[in-house]
Amino acid sequence: MDDTLHALAEALAVDDIDRALTLGLLDARPEAVEAPCADCRKRAQIVIAARDERLRALGARERYRARQARLSERADARARKRAGAAVRTSAVAATSALPPAVAAALARAKAKVAAKRPPE
Repeated sequence: MDDTLHALAEALAVDDIDRALTLGLLDARPEAVEAPCADCRKRAQIVIAARDERLRALGARERYRARQARLSERADARARKRAGAAVRTSAVAATSALPPAVAAALARAKAKVAAKRPPE
């Protein structure tokens, strides 16, 4: 095993993940070492396990962030849709407080009353 992999294994042994990342944990390839001794094999397994765990965690973080972005985008789209519907509803309400059928019935009733009234 080369010095970098030994340093990685030592950093991981004392649970110094920041140092291991600085030394290149995510890019380490201890499985490429040919004919390692028994001690180096154990260290390589530790490095491989830590690397794979960290890559899984980073992948999970990316998936979480992507999901949060999608949910935020959907919420924004719903809010825009609701705001547009509220504007359309208020525009209709401003032109007539009554539904069209009721307004027509009221107009007919007013016309009927006006026709029955004698001129003054």
